[in-house]
Amino acid sequence: MSVREIEKNPIHLGRGGTALAEPDFTGDPGWYEAYGQRHDADGADGRLVSMFTFTKPWDTWEMHPKGAEVVLCTAGRMVLHQEAPDGTKKTVTLKAGQYAINEPGVWHTADIEGTATAVFITSGLGTEVKPR
Repeated sequence: MSVREIEKNPIHLGRGGTALAEPDFTGDPGWYEAYGQRHDADGADGRLVSMFTFTKPWDTWEMHPKGAEVVLCTAGRMVLHQEAPDGTKKTVTLKAGQYAINEPGVWHTADIEGTATAVFITSGLGTEVKPR
């Protein structure tokens, strides 16, 4: 058993109840591509568990077509914006200890009030990103 830091080494939750520590997170698209190569065989059952601290609004929208994503705010405040496939828009403010769920196919982005930290449990297969 070893101790790791979630912001540095995200976790992959896979089929059969597996949990695997991921290589050092770099934040670049290549990291996500390599993650997909390692775990796409888990399909929509695979989940990436990660944690990030933000000091500014996101500059992109993202959408996960194959599964839901849990956004759990652990510190600070963040305003999560969602746009459903039918065009319905929702906005929620999360404080520490609160979470929201981005359903499959829902585009989402966030504004940050000061500094905020959140844990993400993501079904990342087929994730799409577009500029905000």
